[in-house]
Amino acid sequence: MAPPWGDDACTLTVCRDCCCGSTDKHPDVDHDAQLAALRSGAGRHRVRVSECLSVCERSNVVVVQPSRAARRGGARPVYLGDILGHDTVDAVGAWLTAGGPGVAEMPPGLRDHEFDAATCVGC
Repeated sequence: MAPPWGDDACTLTVCRDCCCGSTDKHPDVDHDAQLAALRSGAGRHRVRVSECLSVCERSNVVVVQPSRAARRGGARPVYLGDILGHDTVDAVGAWLTAGGPGVAEMPPGLRDHEFDAATCVGC
């Protein structure tokens, strides 16, 4: 049975554990408001919260996972770090709404936030 959000929905995983989402590390960031903003487009995409993704150097980290259809077309998850300001949160939300990896171009404002988690050691 197909999931209720459909074959064309991407998924956003938001890290919220030791560093990401921490007011100790980022005291000027309203982490709850960020999460609410990212969830505001739910229906077109899914948002889930994860424990530590082990790339604390890049907190706040999110992973934009392509839809099933886009994965079949070769799209892969995109790791984004330092998602701290309203502009980057809004850009992530806009990309999700547009379809995410493999469907829509990554907004230019996010390009500097992309990183390869497999090679991120002290990045």
